[in-house]
Amino acid sequence: MDSQKLQEIHAFAVQLGKDAGQMLMQAAWSRVENRSATGTNFDAFDEKDSSVDIVTKTDHAVEAFIRDSIEAKYPAHKFIGEETYSAGSSREYFIDASPTWVVDPLDGTVNFTHLFPMFCVSIAFVVDHEPIIGVINAPFLHQLFTSCRGHGAWLNETHRLPLVRDPIPPLPANAPRGCIFSCEWGKDRADGPSGNLMRKVDSFVTMAAENSARDGRGGMVHGVRSLGRTPNKRSATLDLAYTAMGSLDIWWEGGCWEWDVAAGIAILEEAGGLVTTANPPNNPESANIPRVQLGSRLYLAIR
Repeated sequence: MDSQKLQEIHAFAVQLGKDAGQMLMQAAWSRVENRSATGTNFDAFDEKDSSVDIVTKTDHAVEAFIRDSIEAKYPAHKFIGEETYSAGSSREYFIDASPTWVVDPLDGTVNFTHLFPMFCVSIAFVVDHEPIIGVINAPFLHQLFTSCRGHGAWLNETHRLPLVRDPIPPLPANAPRGCIFSCEWGKDRADGPSGNLMRKVDSFVTMAAENSARDGRGGMVHGVRSLGRTPNKRSATLDLAYTAMGSLDIWWEGGCWEWDVAAGIAILEEAGGLVTTANPPNNPESANIPRVQLGSRLYLAIR
């Protein structure tokens, strides 16, 4: 795809992200005004897979707006949206080499329903399996993250990412010690030693513990951060954006879907960061670190 066409699509995606963000804020303030007037919740929600994975009318309305706008402008492009896909019977699909839009209309539905500001719209444009344009708009926070392959990654279209650039600070020599580590709880809340929740908690404790703890495996990170957005969506979208900023050093997560990570991958890689699989490498001594593939479900990101 030539540079001029790519920048045209990028400008369209950025405006789409702005418009969708405005829809989210209008819905959020409508809930506030409606609740104060009637004592009821304007934006009713339904459970999807569990009580911590919910979907609102706003999710569907914003996705429909984005899908219709793309179909009108680029009818030949494919579209995959989080809500459209979740409503189907299949739990598997593959993004092919075709130009494809991958969208999460409201990442952070639980936060949105509680008016906690960590929610956003996420829009990615993928060609030949690679995210080459990313737009993440967190409207309550007035933060717009954008990127276009070969043209940089930006905060609010004025500040190039990462924010500290001259020079970009290296990770500590004994990383993860001294790093800010980002993680999420996930939607699997089953109790007991065999549940995924307990495995995650054990990993989080290992990262936070002092170096000598846990048979010398302690990470002694500076801090562990959880942005606390919708558990099924893993908070991947803003986690990756903040890793691109340089605010987070390391992010790790499993079980993410393509719409959870596509825009964030585009932004982080354009900012010079690394996204790879969270699986252990076949050859730990190799200097070759593979780029992540969409659909791998397990992700490790480093600023």
